[in-house]
Amino acid sequence: MTATRPNMRHTQPESRPVIRQLDDAAANRIAAGEVVERPASAVKELVENALDARATRVRVDIAGGGKTLIRVTDDGHGMTADDLPLALSRHATSKIDGSDLLDIHTFGFRGEALPSLGAVGRLTIASRAEGHEGAQIAVTGGQIGPVRPAALNRGTQVELRDLFYATPARLKFLRSDRAEMQAITDTMRRLAMAEPHVGFTLHDADAGREILRVDAEQGDLFDAMGNRLARLMGREFTDNALRLDLERDNVRLSGFAALPTYSRGAAVAQHVFVNGRPVRDKQLLGALRAAYMDVLARDRHPAAVLFIDCDPHLVDVNVHPAKAEVRFRDPGLVRALIVTGIRHALAGAGHRASGTVATATLDAMRPDGALPQAPRVYQMDFASRPSPTTIQRSYDLQAPQDLAEAPQPFTAARIEPVTGPTEAPLGAARAQVHENYIIAQTTDGIVIVDQHAAHERLVYERLKRQIAAHGVTAQALLIPEIVPLSAGDARRLLDHAEELARLGLVLEPFGGDAIAVRETPAALGRCDARGLVLDILDELSDLGQSQALEARIDAVLSRMACHGSIRSGRQMRADEMNALLREMEATPLSGQCNHGRPTYVELKLDDIEKLFGRR
Repeated sequence: MTATRPNMRHTQPESRPVIRQLDDAAANRIAAGEVVERPASAVKELVENALDARATRVRVDIAGGGKTLIRVTDDGHGMTADDLPLALSRHATSKIDGSDLLDIHTFGFRGEALPSLGAVGRLTIASRAEGHEGAQIAVTGGQIGPVRPAALNRGTQVELRDLFYATPARLKFLRSDRAEMQAITDTMRRLAMAEPHVGFTLHDADAGREILRVDAEQGDLFDAMGNRLARLMGREFTDNALRLDLERDNVRLSGFAALPTYSRGAAVAQHVFVNGRPVRDKQLLGALRAAYMDVLARDRHPAAVLFIDCDPHLVDVNVHPAKAEVRFRDPGLVRALIVTGIRHALAGAGHRASGTVATATLDAMRPDGALPQAPRVYQMDFASRPSPTTIQRSYDLQAPQDLAEAPQPFTAARIEPVTGPTEAPLGAARAQVHENYIIAQTTDGIVIVDQHAAHERLVYERLKRQIAAHGVTAQALLIPEIVPLSAGDARRLLDHAEELARLGLVLEPFGGDAIAVRETPAALGRCDARGLVLDILDELSDLGQSQALEARIDAVLSRMACHGSIRSGRQMRADEMNALLREMEATPLSGQCNHGRPTYVELKLDDIEKLFGRR
């Protein structure tokens, strides 16, 4: 017998459903399910209230991973005894007057957090405003107690005990105390990033120790932001990140974007803020990925902290009760600002690569250091590396003619006289080691260059410039590819037809809801036109923009550059090596190959001498 799934809606006796008005306690418990998913959500709401109260110091005490205790203490402007009962009423707030739901300049504005927390836990609020006596009020499971006197300085202390005791089923969905504490820590870190002039402390009451402490930073906003990020994300991040500060059509982008060679194995170092509010917006994160599209391998993720500031009327933050999602009036403008801003900053960095590359190299060279892990293979053409006895000829789209001359017999290393400027950023070539690595001497150290990876990037950038100058060549299909779609999907694609045509993909309507693919990019050769169209459509549906076609073209150019660059095992003369170094200095993004692997390592003489105990 075939089992059937019961229809739960028809298990009750048939009767006409009756519409009932839920009482306030039930309504608050339902609202709490949207606003407070876990202890970290409660911490976020309470700390944001403290920031809205212009606090300069915020302390958070946690017990039981936030399930037993959450206490938030601030030195903000506080509340009076008359304010406290109103603060526990749903949709009561001092932050907006209700006349304009877009004119929002604070974190909170819905008036839901405190009554929601009081509906599912034991909540006590003690506060004192300047010129008033202190007062406190308690609410347990939605039942509000009387206002009582309280002794405290100016500011507010909110104490939440036994979270979800009134809705015990929710407790079963929480994770371990350690996991919940980690989520709270992450929440505090994000809030602290956006408010560098505020001091934050997170204290574990169970262990009796501080989990996080950052004092208020001094100086202007940009310097304070850099110092705060150095404390929260590590000095390595700020040392290897580029400053962003640009504005277009009253939308400003600021923050820090790390060099491609300072990448991560997961998207754990990506933080986006809109008008100071931390958000997790897939379109904004998609724009961040697009900005690094051709400088990182697919399994690597950029590190960045981005602040987007604009008139509140240009962004809707009232999309979800948790306020973690936003909707821009002109999402294309914001996306373009992120992509072009980061790409411009990366291009302006020239040949610069992450300083952590040198640090890792020195660590690997120290005799007492840990053994380095096996290197990540970025090379697309690793299997084709020639052996010493079968050195291949290289071909370069712009290199001197004698690069194609027959190679000399293999030698492990060759020393060259100083024929180039040692004061240049990448110095003067002095040797070629193992027919793959160029050793250059600078005024205060040495540079080791991977000749194939470096030249691969140079050729790739040259090909991209040619494409930008002359466009993408298209090839007409003998028989157009007809792709049936839904009416909505067909319209979505045809709305972007002009943009796709510039990349060599020509689409036309073909009766009903189908489209016809007339031309495809010549660089792709024989391609699956239907699959390409569907991939583009998926991205358009998900992000509103698509890089699928551009990414495929870039992948072809990358393969062309890989095969058209100086091969590993190719002997180079001093003038050829110096020519490569000079071109690297003049070419943006030459600090990493097409797959995000560093093209060179710079070691300072002081560090080298320390390895030998000379300092």
